[in-house]
Formats: sequence, C-alpha cells, structure tokens
Amino acid sequence: MYGFHNRLLRVDLENREVSEEPISDAVLQRGLGGKGLAAQLLLRYLEPGVDPLGPDNKLLFVTGPASDTPIPAGSRFGVYAKSPLTGFFGESYSGGHVAPVMKRTGYDAIMFEGVADTPVCVHVSDEGVAFSDAADLWGDPTDVAEEALLERIDQKGAQAVVIGPAGENLVAFSCIKNNQWRSAGRNGMGAVMGSKRLKGIVFSGNTPTEYADPDMLRQYVRDMVAEHRDTNRTEVMRTYGTPYMVKVTNTAHAFPSRYWAQGQLENWEGISADEMHRVMDVRPKACKGCFMACGKLSTVKEGRHKGLTIEGPEYETIYALGGICCVDRIEEVAYLNDVCDKLGLDTISGGNMAAFAIEAGKRGKLADQPDYGDADGIAALFEDIAYRRGDGDLLARGVRAAARELGLEDLAVHVKGQEPAGYDPRTLKGMSLGYAVSSRGACHLRSSYYMEELNDRAPEGYLEKTHDFIEFESRNALEDCLILCRFYQQFIGWEGMAQIIRATMGLEMDREAMLELAKGTTTLAKQFNLREGWSTTDDWIPPRLFTEPIGPEREHVVDADALKKMLSEYYRLHGWSNDGIPDQ
Repeated sequence: MYGFHNRLLRVDLENREVSEEPISDAVLQRGLGGKGLAAQLLLRYLEPGVDPLGPDNKLLFVTGPASDTPIPAGSRFGVYAKSPLTGFFGESYSGGHVAPVMKRTGYDAIMFEGVADTPVCVHVSDEGVAFSDAADLWGDPTDVAEEALLERIDQKGAQAVVIGPAGENLVAFSCIKNNQWRSAGRNGMGAVMGSKRLKGIVFSGNTPTEYADPDMLRQYVRDMVAEHRDTNRTEVMRTYGTPYMVKVTNTAHAFPSRYWAQGQLENWEGISADEMHRVMDVRPKACKGCFMACGKLSTVKEGRHKGLTIEGPEYETIYALGGICCVDRIEEVAYLNDVCDKLGLDTISGGNMAAFAIEAGKRGKLADQPDYGDADGIAALFEDIAYRRGDGDLLARGVRAAARELGLEDLAVHVKGQEPAGYDPRTLKGMSLGYAVSSRGACHLRSSYYMEELNDRAPEGYLEKTHDFIEFESRNALEDCLILCRFYQQFIGWEGMAQIIRATMGLEMDREAMLELAKGTTTLAKQFNLREGWSTTDDWIPPRLFTEPIGPEREHVVDADALKKMLSEYYRLHGWSNDGIPDQ
C-alpha cells in the first residue's frame, strides 16, 4: 500500500533469529500505522495474560504514513507492549530524528520477542539485522550508551534508542531514550526492553517509501508552512516551549502541587518560562523537519549547576519534579531532569513517586525519605529507585503497587496504575473523564481536552463536555495512527489529516470515515484491556479528587455523580454497553 512497506520484522532475541511477515492492505486500511497497526498486531501475536516482564511479551516499534515525509509534525515513532506499570495496553511516543530512519529500514513495524541470554544490541537496517554483545554497556547511563552504540555501528545517518539503569533493573516506569534527551516516556516501555536484555537498537537504511501523490504532499507542506510558520502560537512555542504553560495552569489553579494537595505552587514564578530564560541560556531545538522548534536546549548560567545542559525541562517535567515535589527553582528542576534522563526514568511518574514517598515518610510508612523541595534528596531517591536499593525497590514497582504494600491506597493518585499529567481535574472537569477512560492509564494526550478548558472553549455542562471530549479523543487517536505531533493539531485538523491520508496512502476519507477509524482504534485498545482483566472500576479516578478541594476558596472538586453520567454517555457514544464493554 502507498505510504507503507507492508512488512513486519520479527526479531527473536533468544535465538538471535529474524523473520519477515507481510502486513496486509486490509490491516493498514483498518488502522493506518502507529497505534491502529500496533493494536491489531498485539491482539494477534500476544497471548492474553502474559507477564509484561516475561519472555512472551512483545515489544513493538511502529512508524506511520507520515514518519518519513516532509510534514513538520511527522518525525515521531511509537512503542507498544503490554505495560508493566498498568498491566494493560502500553503505548509511548517519541520525537527527534529516529522515526524517518526507522521507516527507511523498509519495515512498518519491528517486533522484539523472547529474552536474550546476555545483554545485546540489535542493528536493524535495510540490508539485514545484526546482533552484537552489549554486556560492557549494561549499567551505562543513556547518553553514554547511545553515543557508544552509534560509534560502534559507525554508519552515516544512523539513529539509536537505548535504555538506562532503570530499564535494566525493570523499574515499572522506566523509559526509552533517543537523541540524548528525547523519551518514549510513559507506561514502562524501558522495563520491557530491559526484561529482554536489549540495551539498545540502532536503525539505518535508505529504502524510500512510495507515496500516492508526492506533488500533493509537497504542496500541502508548503501551504501549511506558509500559513502557520509565523503565527503567534508558533512564536510562543519557538520562544518559550511548553514551560509557558506553568503560568497558565498556576493562574487557573490547575497546577498539581505538594502531591496533589494544592492546585498552585506557592513560588511558581521560580519555575516559570520567564525564570528559565533568566537563569539559563535557552535556544530552540527542533525535531527533524519541524518549524515550531518547541524543544529548548538549555544551559544553566550560574550556581552549583553552572554549565549543565539539557533539552528542557518540559512543562510536564516542571509540574512533576517542581510542582508536586515543591522544588521551586528551575535550575534544580533541570538538575533532576538530567538525573532522570541518564537513569532512564519517566519524569512524570518519577516526580509523582518521589512526592508519594515524601508523604509516606511523613505518615510513618517509610523511613529516611527526603522532604519537599529537597532536590538532592529527591535525586538520591531516583538513584535508589533505578538501582532497586532499599525502599527504592518497592517504589520501582509503581505507585499502585507501593500504595497497596504500604496501606496508602487513599493517598495514591493514579488511574490504572499510571499517574496523571499536570492538569488537575478538580479545576479542569473534562480531564476527570480523560484520565478515567484512557486505555494506558491517566493521560492528558489521549484527548488534550485540557486546552479547551484552559482557553474557556469547553461547554459548561458535563454531558456537553462528554460530546465535545469524544471529538478530541478521536482526533488524537487518528493522530496516533498517523503519528503526528500534538503541537500541530491546531494547524492540521480533520481536513489536514484527510489530505495527509490522501497524499500518502491514496485513500479518500471524509470526516465521518476518519471518526469511525479513530473510534475503532480506541475500541481495539479497550478490547486488549478487556483480555487483560479490565473491569468498570478501572475507568475511575483517585478518591482524593472527589473529597479534597483545591482553589483559592477551596471550591474545586470532582463531582462523582457527574463523572458517572459522563462515563455512561461516553460509553454510549462509542456504542459500548453501559458497563464500558465493546462488542467482541
């Protein structure tokens, strides 16, 4: 099919063997690429009930029809498996420069199976697959490992993904890193990679993808760039990146702080975008082909971290390491960001776990925990988690498991085992539904509905919010099939995605057809979760969010009855039963 190679590569790590299988046009038409393709492959190849960290789990790297095109939003890839953090459908995405090269290997999906007997690196190219020993890299931080693998392969244009000590030690919220600072961060994909003793993967190749209408594709890109390159939104992202949201959410009292006890950090100005520009040298950094350049290559100018350079910190990292841990200096957030990056820890889950540990210490459930604002203590805790030392061994299992062990389930903030992002649903009511129904656990990116609420575009009524929410969820699901960057969704929209599908794949799809495909992808993920033991209680949010109000007058709280009505309407709009169960 146009836009694809119609090829799946299966890599047997135990026997160091590879095989190829065709991917039919019917499968690609049903799910496009990305999430839609991965969901079908996992449902087909993964047996129900497998241990996420056992040899029978599958680890999928998947591209989409936009992944090797000049579309500025297209330089992204997806990673999928059964999640060790949630036990459900696992998905994570990363930008940078890897996706186009991954696509040029000549495969649409690469599936790793089994467990290697010793640490291994796999080089996937359009000329074949090579295995090499990586025992000497086992234990190395992510930046060192990535550089070493690329030096060993020594091929111009090659790209690599790696794990750090957290992934090697099977931390349930470890991530996969690429281009030093980019992350497939959520759902513990790094732990799945570590469970297979797969330290890194290098991609190289020059196999082109045949597109249905290259002239249409080029014209679409020219028009989009001309229309949006110099807009105010682009300029804000190019200058400040996602940290501009720190002011927005704190002003709205929607910025989770002190482990979800508050909706505003007392000294939030110290971790704002303006402060970041004051104390750090900040330069735009872009994924391949992107004109927005939301990434920020930032170097600390003065103080104990002088000279520290990272890409970031991003808003979600500032919320998690700054807000809920009450670290109110941006250079200290950058320091913790760097610690997490090198260890291979997801910063959202990492920050939540640190704040949970602080509270557990205050309640007498854990000894010798850091206090809020103690950056060095939190950094040491991250080291303990990554290397499974002391209490870090328990915390490495994730907040749901740790809370059960410690009898702190009333304290833990998670959905399906995964911690929410930096948008408090007590203020942003539609996010209560978004967190509840996300197949990968609490997530802001399966719907991005927080933007509507922060910009006062969301309807007031709960049922009206639900109808509006479905639109955003479906659009985001389609973006995850094409694998497009969320920051371009205002520029692309439904018509833009129709043009991309037409130019790359040659398929004519109107808005209703795209909605149907997107809803079908959401249903596939739900069906996967049903196989793995999902029940109606999994589509719910933490009890604290119903009973602990936030806001200047302590006026914001989630209404449980209203959320139940939203869930019922959400299921109805998907055509599922009132218990949230699709037809099998």
